[in-house]
Amino acid sequence: MITSVNNGQVKNIIQLNQKTKARREQGLFVAEGRKMFGEAPRDWISKVYVSEALSDDAELMAQVEKLPYEIVTDSVFRQMSDTQTPQGIMTVLKKPSYIMEDIGGKNPLVMILEDLQDPGNAGTILRTGEGAGVSGVLLTKTCVDITNPKVIRSTMGSVYRMPFLYVESVVSLAQELKDRNIRTFAAHLHGKNSYDQESYTGGTAFLIGNEGKGLTDEAADSADCLIRIPMCGKVESLNAAMASGILMYEAARQRR
Repeated sequence: MITSVNNGQVKNIIQLNQKTKARREQGLFVAEGRKMFGEAPRDWISKVYVSEALSDDAELMAQVEKLPYEIVTDSVFRQMSDTQTPQGIMTVLKKPSYIMEDIGGKNPLVMILEDLQDPGNAGTILRTGEGAGVSGVLLTKTCVDITNPKVIRSTMGSVYRMPFLYVESVVSLAQELKDRNIRTFAAHLHGKNSYDQESYTGGTAFLIGNEGKGLTDEAADSADCLIRIPMCGKVESLNAAMASGILMYEAARQRR
């Protein structure tokens, strides 16, 4: 049983929770909670940590004991955790590696995120994307780290099933998307047509920009079509995850 916060494994978990660099160098990330443990692909799991209080749960431990694991005293577990109310189990996982061919099948529906910074937005887009039948998510290197604990929590398990890939820039993707017959639509205030006036039944990619600044001019210019989401009142723009959800589900509706 681990009883000290000075234990090397505990220190490393804290690093993985707090530092993008540590996650990148080790190729690992942390997911907290029973749901995230239960849905984790078993071949992704590196190690499981269970609080002393939860180690009495026979049903849970029957699953945990098939894997590399450690029991941790409750006080130490609280310090390892990234949440205010830890659920008593955390899973250290190998970061998946995807290539462009994994993003989309015969008729892809792709989200392309440029410089998205909010972990909650990124995680919600992955989760909503799974629900809407999205093929995968592409992110520019300036986006938030998908393996950030806040992103992982927001995905509610979708991170295990939604392929994602970091790319240099939106502009660098343009030709490859054209070669794969994927038409790009940029959500933009200057969009000529309303989002529901276009067809997304063929290969489709939606471009979503930074929460405060929107898409860069270069990204917007690289899109095949600018679209807008009509708004009432004095609202100028929507939350990035909300806008993504509207577009993804319109595409899903058209494809049904």
